[in-house]
Amino acid sequence: MATYKKRGFKPKTKAEKEDAIEQHSKTAEVFNTLDETASKTEEWAIKNQKYIFIIVGLAAVIVLGYLGYKKFIVEPKSSEAMNEMFTAQKYFDQAVNATEKDSLFTLALNGGEGKFGMLDIVNEYSGTPAANLARYYAGMSYLNLRDYPNAIAYLEDFSSDDIMLSAIAKGGIGDAFAQLNQPENALEYYEKAISVSDNEFTAPMYLFKAGNVAMTLGDNAKALKYFERIKNEFSASTEAANIDEFIGKAEASL
Repeated sequence: MATYKKRGFKPKTKAEKEDAIEQHSKTAEVFNTLDETASKTEEWAIKNQKYIFIIVGLAAVIVLGYLGYKKFIVEPKSSEAMNEMFTAQKYFDQAVNATEKDSLFTLALNGGEGKFGMLDIVNEYSGTPAANLARYYAGMSYLNLRDYPNAIAYLEDFSSDDIMLSAIAKGGIGDAFAQLNQPENALEYYEKAISVSDNEFTAPMYLFKAGNVAMTLGDNAKALKYFERIKNEFSASTEAANIDEFIGKAEASL
């Protein structure tokens, strides 16, 4: 076993001299191995430097290309798409507050005044935030026009970090399935809408819808749970006004 030697130590005995020679030999062997490895690495690098430069160059081109693509193509395209969507969004907002809604929702979808509709935005500006948002407007327009399969298709393709829009999109899919007489799917999406956010607007609305669909499916325990959540957590909501009646119905059916 090697032992610590003070600096300047000189072997005196035969054993110490043999040990010193052995240590020197091992050190030399280690350095020789390192030298050989370094030489081989250097030789490999020299031999393959052409390919190394190509790989590094390609990586640089990819990174710079991606940054350039985002800066000079995606960002201007996104800005252009949002500008193009202005008129379609105006039609949608008008439809929400109008008495005669169908024609305005149709204009929101297909465009008017020579401007793009939501469907054009989705197709022409794919991959932009505007196209994603246009899917939401298109889905909700189809829902109001009672075209439930298209409503489901567009709303399922929409995604957002905005918890309100995300919850409404999930709830809209639930509404479409409910109209298609597919209560199991409707309940699934109402529950997804509830899980997205417990805000004062969407949560009690979808809890109430989920509770009613659960009762039609005979799952009265689940319905009771949802109705009681409205009473306990959202007592100021519109849905809470007559919630005791629904709690009573669910309890009576257990």
